[in-house]
Amino acid sequence: MKTNHYKIKNSIEKLLDEKSTLFLDKKEQKQIQRILKKKQYQIFIPYEDADKVILYKESLPNIVLFKIKCPEKIRHQDVLGSVLSLGIDSSYIGDIVFYQGSFYIYVLNEISTFLKNNWINIAKYKIKLIEEDLSVLKDYKKEYEELEIQVSSLRVDNVLSSLCNLSRKQISEKIKNKEVFVNEEILTKNFCFLKENDTFSIRKYGKFKYKNIKKETKKQKLIIEVLKYI
Repeated sequence: MKTNHYKIKNSIEKLLDEKSTLFLDKKEQKQIQRILKKKQYQIFIPYEDADKVILYKESLPNIVLFKIKCPEKIRHQDVLGSVLSLGIDSSYIGDIVFYQGSFYIYVLNEISTFLKNNWINIAKYKIKLIEEDLSVLKDYKKEYEELEIQVSSLRVDNVLSSLCNLSRKQISEKIKNKEVFVNEEILTKNFCFLKENDTFSIRKYGKFKYKNIKKETKKQKLIIEVLKYI
């Protein structure tokens, strides 16, 4: 995925002006941290190992945590695809968390009313958003299934093909149909290479995190470690 240079620049300007950023993924956070000194900001981390954080100078922006009440079983990728289909900038959305049988989503207050009024379905199911205190998820920790797979390269379509038992052509079609996400952003090109700790997902198949290369085979294949969100 290409770096959003405008977002990085705008975030730095906000911090220098003693304001807060929008939600940042880990790649964006690292880019800003390379430019600014630690004393120039504080970090809001919703829970241990959260994918998205907010950097702020003095006061943290108003963050809303919604519990998604749905009568049927839904999955992480259903929630993500549904909320992005509303045309919301993903920078206003934090992590989506499954905890004790329900999904939760962090959002900035600016879009909370819009979501309450317009986000009424996930797939074919009716949903209701219930605002919760941020402390509800204070004990939450991610659960993963550890996987090791063999791939020819770190191209995301190649990795997904191996993980989901789909052909590269099928993956290309899903990218074309905006069903594949990398670091919570819709993937638009096949030739995106994964970097350590990148998250990626494909609708109906799950969400994953790429960890690292374990080893290279004699036939120059890569054995990589991938975490699958449970």
